[in-house]
Amino acid sequence: MEITPELKEKLSQLNEKYAALGEDFNAYLEGLLYADVTTYWDYIQLDTLLSLQKPKTSFPDEVVFIMYHQITELYFKLALREFEALGKIQQPNKTHFTDRVTRINRYFDALVKSFEIMINGMDRDEFLKFRMSLLPASGFQSAQYREIEIYSTDFINLVAKDFREQLQKENKIAALFEHIYWKAGATELATGKKTLTLIQFEEKYRDQFIQLGEHCRDKNLWQVYLRLSQEDQQDEQVKQALRQNDINVNINWPLAHYKSAVRYLARPDKDVAATGGTNWQKYLPPRFQKRIFYPTLWSNEEHENWGKAWVEEALS
Repeated sequence: MEITPELKEKLSQLNEKYAALGEDFNAYLEGLLYADVTTYWDYIQLDTLLSLQKPKTSFPDEVVFIMYHQITELYFKLALREFEALGKIQQPNKTHFTDRVTRINRYFDALVKSFEIMINGMDRDEFLKFRMSLLPASGFQSAQYREIEIYSTDFINLVAKDFREQLQKENKIAALFEHIYWKAGATELATGKKTLTLIQFEEKYRDQFIQLGEHCRDKNLWQVYLRLSQEDQQDEQVKQALRQNDINVNINWPLAHYKSAVRYLARPDKDVAATGGTNWQKYLPPRFQKRIFYPTLWSNEEHENWGKAWVEEALS
């Protein structure tokens, strides 16, 4: 192999890089000489990845259920990387902001479109049987989804709608957390008691969520938007990117779950309860929660009819 000027230049740059780190470049070259080449299966940890499906029953479609939820969590992780990166920017510009929010929107677009795997991809009778072995676990317990909500908006917008007005001036995240909207989704309607699903979830993540809420006071997506120039804030492409995030997380994603619940749990006589005891009939439809990340970007009429048009279209 010819030692070209280009190769010499790269070697010189590498030498400078390792010298700046106080390292011996020759030692790293020797290590490279003996190192194995990277393979696809090792790079993505394929064997480990394919071993992570641990069904609780012998029903074949339980694997579909497990793998789709694992895929969902990986998409959530991709979205969180973008939220975290945006939150660190003190002087954002509209191009970078829009590009990154659009990435998040694409992840959710993919998730919503792929939910047909759940809606139509499992045998109903199998699902209704193997789901009983999962108690009290529930998709309700997705911590990454809750983190996405916290990274999206000011914490007050995650408070249950019946408490938002009276808590507008509350500054303590811990106090707001006690009224976060999703708690009602795993509380027994008749007694007001928390389900085991909710108890477990709070025991594991309560402090983590409150800490993240504090962290995101000035790092959530809305606060990053407010750091844009006044001109950039009024740019329609910027506002539309945020509105789409609002629709994806607060309408399309819950509605996809609602469609799945209707498919598997709805019955003419009496609906089947969700595995975590969540009241899915009231918890999932967007029009009941009226959860909106960016209230000022929507008209009064859109507030009033929040989620209604999407529900009618999706369930038609």
